[in-house]
Amino acid sequence: MSRRGKFITFEGLDGTGKSTQIRKLAGALRSAGHEVIETREPGGTEAGEKIRRLLLDSATEGLSSLAEMALMFAARAQHIAEVIEPALAIGQIVLCDRFTDSTEAYQGNGRRLGSDVVLKLHRLLCGDIQPDLTILLDSEPGLSLGRARARNRRTSNASQSSNRFAGGHRGDENRFEQETRVFFNRVRQGYRAIAAREPERVAVVDATGTPGQTHRQIMEIVERRLKLGPRAA
Repeated sequence: MSRRGKFITFEGLDGTGKSTQIRKLAGALRSAGHEVIETREPGGTEAGEKIRRLLLDSATEGLSSLAEMALMFAARAQHIAEVIEPALAIGQIVLCDRFTDSTEAYQGNGRRLGSDVVLKLHRLLCGDIQPDLTILLDSEPGLSLGRARARNRRTSNASQSSNRFAGGHRGDENRFEQETRVFFNRVRQGYRAIAAREPERVAVVDATGTPGQTHRQIMEIVERRLKLGPRAA
């Protein structure tokens, strides 16, 4: 019987470099002989990606905070059933860009819905699955938000250029980046509260250095906490 895999999640504000660090960690783990799955939320499945487009598109208007949270969990429940749990069951390492901590930080704290409802929905819809390790990339909201907005402008411009003859709205992922600095301050406070509550699971990493410096911090944490050294042939 295969040993159960490890579930590592990456959290933080947009613009903190989660995608870059997931790629770097995945490469390092594969070089050490581990089987690695890279995935994201919302998304990770066909249904989840459709929900992602609805949730993150700046053209989505009038979506209530409760509906937003419910859609996040709908995508997550499918993601767990279709991707995360099967990979863990056969001993793979799952690296996931966002998980329930994002919902607690963004909808629970940012939207002021509270942590209790998020944690109750997690227990109801996601069972007892929890990350073995969460890397929280921490950065001042003004810095990370500026990076996220610049990235999304580049992506949107490229999409519009490549589809300029198609007509109609092409979609983007800018809806959350349109929120205020006050909103993102609340989100960051929510993340910090989670880290203080669960220090055995959540490792806070300063995301203001270079990608290489941040990667070295993450590798040290992963090796120390999960003992994921080179895998025996």
